[in-house]
Amino acid sequence: MRMLHTSDWHVGRTFHGADLLAEQDTVLRHLAGLVADEAVDVVLVSGDIYDRAVPSAEAVRVATSALRRIREAGAQLVITPGNHDSAARLGAFADFAAAGGLHLRTTVAGIGEPVVLQDEHGPVAIYGIPYLEPETARHALGAPEARGHTGVLTEAMRRVRDDLASRPAGTRSVVLAHAFVTGGVGCDSERTIAVGGVEQVPGSVFDGVDYVALGHLHGAQTLDDRIRYSGSPLAYSFSEMSQRKSVWLVDVDGSGLAGVERRDFPVPRRLATMRGMLAELLESPDYAEFADCFVSATLTDRVRPVDAMRKLRDRFPYAVHLDWEPEGGPPAVLRYAEAVRGRSDAEIARSFLDDCRGAPPSEREQALLVAALETVGKSDPDQDGDIR
Repeated sequence: MRMLHTSDWHVGRTFHGADLLAEQDTVLRHLAGLVADEAVDVVLVSGDIYDRAVPSAEAVRVATSALRRIREAGAQLVITPGNHDSAARLGAFADFAAAGGLHLRTTVAGIGEPVVLQDEHGPVAIYGIPYLEPETARHALGAPEARGHTGVLTEAMRRVRDDLASRPAGTRSVVLAHAFVTGGVGCDSERTIAVGGVEQVPGSVFDGVDYVALGHLHGAQTLDDRIRYSGSPLAYSFSEMSQRKSVWLVDVDGSGLAGVERRDFPVPRRLATMRGMLAELLESPDYAEFADCFVSATLTDRVRPVDAMRKLRDRFPYAVHLDWEPEGGPPAVLRYAEAVRGRSDAEIARSFLDDCRGAPPSEREQALLVAALETVGKSDPDQDGDIR
């Protein structure tokens, strides 16, 4: 049997405010193409189909279209919810969906009830463990003594192993789970699932099964031959810029795990970071290749440029993030009491502009400041420049 392991679609997510639905639709179409080209029997989606518990209508349309294309390509699907999904919403109509080859494993009660598929070697039992929030899950599991992610996943896997032991000898087994397993490497776009400062669980929790299809971490990773993260199909932060987004093709034969191969996703829009003075970024031919990239720019101008993002977008329409780190470092920051002690209102306002931009206001700007302070009812400055 051939399986395709994917996770963390996060349909509906934005990238620094930029809509990603078109890019998500592109990579999910590629996923359906892989199913057809590689003769995949079942697609495993280990959580975070959506980016939020109540996805938009457009996000639902993209996700359901992807699921339909995968089924039309010939594969069944097994899906579990992640920490971004609403398990109840994702699992609605699960019994009806299963009749069409879409198996939604979204409940604690169903952890020990696998999707059982057949190949020429016999049964393959696929267990879906939905994301388990420890405090609520330990009661739902009937294990109030369980503590943290390790405790609730240990109980969940006990149910998996108990069921597996009752099945015919030679039954191959796969587990889907959404967790942070020790040895994995996170990135900036993942929402923390820490409980009491602890979010990681040891890989030994998953002993006893042939393959563990993990979700939650956005970079593809191999913890050992049978425990892997597929990662997300798109980069959702600039910290993922160097990652190869991919899926795992997993083959099982009569004796268990037979092999795992990687297949890369296309990159609908590359990420780029750049650093320099604004004029250099706008004029240098060295940056021409980034015109169609999502861009994060760090400006080093000594004085903060005015309207910098608009100017950047004239050359880089997909500029989404901007920092200012002036050469020589930012001016020293004083505590508020120190910054205002013995200073007039006008001086404080001038100092504020200087701190924000790295340069004092011009004469015209100073005149505007004085006029503004007078307009709000703090009439004529006294001889010391105080506005009263």
